[in-house]
Amino acid sequence: MTASRISLARDSGALDLPDGPVAVFSPPAGYDLSALPRERVTVVSHFAPDLAHWTAAGYSVTREAPRAATAIVVLPRSKDAARALIAEAAACAPLVLVDGQKHDGIDSVLKAVKARVTPGGVISKAHGKLFWISGGDFSDWAATDRVVDGFVTRAGVFSADGPDKGSLALADALPPLKGRVADLGAGWGFLARQILASEAVTHLDLVEADAVALDCARRNITDPRAAFQWADATSFQPDQPYDVVVSNPPFHVGRAGDPGLGQAFIAAARRILTPQGSFWMVANRHLPYEEALGRAFAHVEEVGGTPGFKVIHATRPHRLRG
Repeated sequence: MTASRISLARDSGALDLPDGPVAVFSPPAGYDLSALPRERVTVVSHFAPDLAHWTAAGYSVTREAPRAATAIVVLPRSKDAARALIAEAAACAPLVLVDGQKHDGIDSVLKAVKARVTPGGVISKAHGKLFWISGGDFSDWAATDRVVDGFVTRAGVFSADGPDKGSLALADALPPLKGRVADLGAGWGFLARQILASEAVTHLDLVEADAVALDCARRNITDPRAAFQWADATSFQPDQPYDVVVSNPPFHVGRAGDPGLGQAFIAAARRILTPQGSFWMVANRHLPYEEALGRAFAHVEEVGGTPGFKVIHATRPHRLRG
């Protein structure tokens, strides 16, 4: 855990944390911040569920990086996102700590940093490393726009290099929709543009936990029928139910696959649909969603897909609690 590496570095005398504010970039909900004085810590994140977690835990939270004496970067899986976070951290604090596991690429990030500045120290523990730097120019690592097939994306968002195979399969299977529609896990708006091609759609909520992806979606989708909801799709509660819910749900927490995420999206769709509403989703063929779909909907059928993905249409949500 990061706290143990920071504690080890500090207690050994290798690292002297200065007085003043500490900005911690992108710590996931399970992260251990106990080695840091809570009153000095601000959590910086663009992921809505994590911000909700840290808010409930009593931490100051923000999406925009504040000025700080120390910045700590919790390494994400994406190499481009990691570089962008280091650039952001270096711009807000004179001392930057970078912590990560080997399987998240900490060694390659450390090598790239060493090409620019000599770290003040490196601590290895629990299949990961913590290193810290002062100075160095990382401005060219800052996140910049990408334009893919007419869509704006950014480093670190899901499928930043273009629509993923699941979304393409779902887009191919979707008929013209109508009424009030929600896109759960809307990303940067690829499916939303497909949905809004139907003039019978009266309203579309793009529900997305990643604020960076949602910022891209705002630029990609300018249709006045669209609204943008920065929220955890699994707990999002609209003002009124939807006629249709569309989703390409995530199925990873970090590097580990978690079918529970998709099952939570299915439960959310059931909860926010009208009694005669319908749910369109795509999933990897190996993921076991059929039981959850059967509990949530009266009628479930596979209506398309590819060798790797299944497109499912479910209708008439059961009125269950939860």
